[in-house]
Amino acid sequence: MYSDELKQKIDSQSVSVGIVGMGYVGLPLALAFCDVGISVVGFDVDESKCVQINTGESYIKHLPSHLFETHVEAKRLDATHDFSRLGEVDVIIICVPTPIDQHNVPDLKYIRATVQNILQYGVQGQLIVLESSTYPGTTREELTSLLLEEGKQDGEHVFVAFSPEREDPSNPNFTTRSIPKTVGADHDISRELACQLYDKIIDQVVPVSSTAVAEASKLTENIFRAVNIAMVNELKVIYSQMGIDVWEVIEAASTKPFGYMPFYPGPGLGGHCIPIDPFYLTWKAKEYGLSTRFIELAGEINTAMPAYVVDQLTKALSQKFEKSLFNSSILLVGLAYKSNVDDDRESPAYKLMALLNAQGAHVDYSDVHIPSIKKTRKYPQYENLKSVDLTPDTIGQYDAVVIVTAHDDVDYAMLVKHARLILDTRNVLSEFSGDHILKA
Repeated sequence: MYSDELKQKIDSQSVSVGIVGMGYVGLPLALAFCDVGISVVGFDVDESKCVQINTGESYIKHLPSHLFETHVEAKRLDATHDFSRLGEVDVIIICVPTPIDQHNVPDLKYIRATVQNILQYGVQGQLIVLESSTYPGTTREELTSLLLEEGKQDGEHVFVAFSPEREDPSNPNFTTRSIPKTVGADHDISRELACQLYDKIIDQVVPVSSTAVAEASKLTENIFRAVNIAMVNELKVIYSQMGIDVWEVIEAASTKPFGYMPFYPGPGLGGHCIPIDPFYLTWKAKEYGLSTRFIELAGEINTAMPAYVVDQLTKALSQKFEKSLFNSSILLVGLAYKSNVDDDRESPAYKLMALLNAQGAHVDYSDVHIPSIKKTRKYPQYENLKSVDLTPDTIGQYDAVVIVTAHDDVDYAMLVKHARLILDTRNVLSEFSGDHILKA
């Protein structure tokens, strides 16, 4: 039986794993398998990424190259853009993007393209796990159903599971191994095999009854964050009008040892999950004739934050210099969506740049983690824009500086000393004073 053969391979760690998508999810997952001696073939449509991996070079800052070199030399790690090699592996893990379009409709084209490659090149007896964040029912509708059309049976000829990623790039307190991992499947044998596989690299595997439950758990985690961030963003706007510092309020509330968890406001949501995942559920809920008013309201509030920052900047320029945004020079400090990473996916900095440009402002950015902007789906116009070095001379050339990302390696004292006007969206200047420092 296929299941017995696969179980033996996983037990002996002679199993081979193929990971489709060598990004912020797939790459650390590949390293985790290699670290325990399991061979990995990484698949990616970007040939340049494959070349870098195969030469032991990392393109993600928090994963240094030395982590790859040993595994490449030992032939445990190999990357390719040749998807015909999907037939070489025992396990296929799908870690491809799941974006939304301009109407907030889920875009599953990357999952579907991967499934078509599996149907063309995969073989019977493989364990196939989807890790990409998506709405409940995706695994059954977009993966299992197509495999069944080919005359295969889940739990017999092929084994299908869903296990949502929980990566938190550059977080020193959690690694791929230490973050508990949810695993769901619609057949007991498929669930058993998937759990057995992840047990090799994860300290705590959490099995659930179905792929839909696992898919819903991922959305719930991110909707929880999105809704609470929306709440503090709304409170920020309200308290600001009252002359109250929302950051001080949160610090005070955080002293309560029960019934409260701090969330913090900002210039907008970033990253691949929190700005996107809630809309996957709102879209799917419509199929059942249900509305998601609470989630949609949170989305509206968070989406409006970049415009709020621009509005505050407009007022500050007018009050301090009697100047409008038109022809003003603005420097955004931080392009990454979170502190100390080189990940700019869905970063609110891009929305800020677009809004400011639309009002005639000249905008630059400074982020040592992202020296040059690569092509993005939403903002291709900023491709190849270079980061500005933060020096006393360059800082003083701008009418205003907006702190978008709270990187630790920024010399904030120098920024405060030489900037004409600073709008702090992250409360990183709480220890500094001056009438040219404003919060937004």
